[in-house]
Amino acid sequence: MPLAVGTDAPKFTAQDTNGNTVSLSDFAGKTVVLYFYPKDDTPGCTKEACSFRDAKSQYEGKDVVVLGVSADDEAAHQAFTAKYDLNFPLLADTNKALIQAYDVDGGGYAKRVTYVISPEGKIILVDTAINTSTHASDILAALGL
Repeated sequence: MPLAVGTDAPKFTAQDTNGNTVSLSDFAGKTVVLYFYPKDDTPGCTKEACSFRDAKSQYEGKDVVVLGVSADDEAAHQAFTAKYDLNFPLLADTNKALIQAYDVDGGGYAKRVTYVISPEGKIILVDTAINTSTHASDILAALGL
């Protein structure tokens, strides 16, 4: 079961696509879209990532940060980012700490679940019924943005 709306989002620190250390606290005061996906460069995951890439202009100026998370390593994230010209960070969760903290463990991979975290660090939306082609715009619509 995914974490419930209204609960504190688990704090995390992970490496992003470029080896930078990223923590949830880095985004205090911003809304964070934290989307978990099974694997880089697979059909559904590619559609989902590209939906966020293509919606970048819709997210700009709204204080919304998009972070993708999978159990893939930095090298896989770098290749995936380069191949599809992704314009947001992917977090490498090779030890599955985030996957477990956010209760999205699918048995070795992340289940496709998206959490939206308020500027105060509370979970304000949980999406488990994801249309990978329209996910980015679906999240904005759900947030009324």
